[in-house]
Amino acid sequence: MTVRASDILKAIQKLNPSEKHRLREYLIDALTASSLTGTVLDEISERKNKDGYRCPDCESEHIVRFGKYSTIVDGEEVKKQRYRCKACRKTFTDLTNTALYRTRHLNRWMKFIECMIEGYSLRKSAELIGGVTHVTLFYWRHKLLSALKQMKSSKFQGIVEMDETYFLYSEKGKRKIKDRKPRKRGESAKKRGISNEQVCVLVARDRDKMTFSQTLGMGRLTKEQLDKAIGHKLSHENVLCTDAWRAFKTYAAEKELSIYQFKSDGKVRTKGLYHIQNVNNYHRRLKGWIQRFNGVATKYLNNYLAWFQVLESIHHQRNEVTMNEMIIKGNLIPSVETYDTLRLSKFTV
Repeated sequence: MTVRASDILKAIQKLNPSEKHRLREYLIDALTASSLTGTVLDEISERKNKDGYRCPDCESEHIVRFGKYSTIVDGEEVKKQRYRCKACRKTFTDLTNTALYRTRHLNRWMKFIECMIEGYSLRKSAELIGGVTHVTLFYWRHKLLSALKQMKSSKFQGIVEMDETYFLYSEKGKRKIKDRKPRKRGESAKKRGISNEQVCVLVARDRDKMTFSQTLGMGRLTKEQLDKAIGHKLSHENVLCTDAWRAFKTYAAEKELSIYQFKSDGKVRTKGLYHIQNVNNYHRRLKGWIQRFNGVATKYLNNYLAWFQVLESIHHQRNEVTMNEMIIKGNLIPSVETYDTLRLSKFTV
């Protein structure tokens, strides 16, 4: 019996929303590679070495091929190139000091990237991937994000919207907190308004969607923090759109930048082309997305900001192109984090 495509389409139209969602998930899984392909590894090698081979230890360019090593890709043993530095005599591979370095389960990384794009928790991801624990996935997640947050962004163009938002300082996961009593999940700050209990996150965005988001410190934003964070990304051609906080006005005056400010009461939302609606909408999406993790330790907050920024750039779409691009970009930037350095790290600005 021959089934026509038109019959299949008619049957799909009769499905309820829940059934359509399950069908969509099935088709994505069926059409998307479930394991890390050799093509992706080759692409990492080509992009990483586009300017020639360089030793990751001493930066020497005097590199020679030094045999091959075996790795498992798509369930098969694959031989990959090893190199040796003639200056320091150390050997390395294309994956040395990357998120994939010394990973024993390369065949599970694509499924892991799927879970990253969907924003699943570590435990749910471990359940879906199988064969790895949530502790291992914690290490994978933050190795990848530590690299992604180092991605360099270009300078802002034209109108730049800026606004700060605040997250309650958190030491989630820490067993012994000395300076204060542990807070229960969802508990609010002891002090009203903005205080040193809250972490300031600056988001700046131009109309081409080039975005900067980063923690700047505790409490209110200062012009010194603003200049250090994005001063090098601004020029006299930029026009700033901000809220009414005085640090923005003082900074713009010192740098001789044009500025339009809007009060938080919302009575005046736009002045022609000038407004801060884009950055405020970004804040709303960011906070809504972070809520799914039931709180984020402040020392990891910059990693989550980078994660959300990548998801926004791919419009939260999970397909072969976005998955490949995310894993390739995350392995072009050196990442030397270990489980211990991640676990024992502290929040600094």
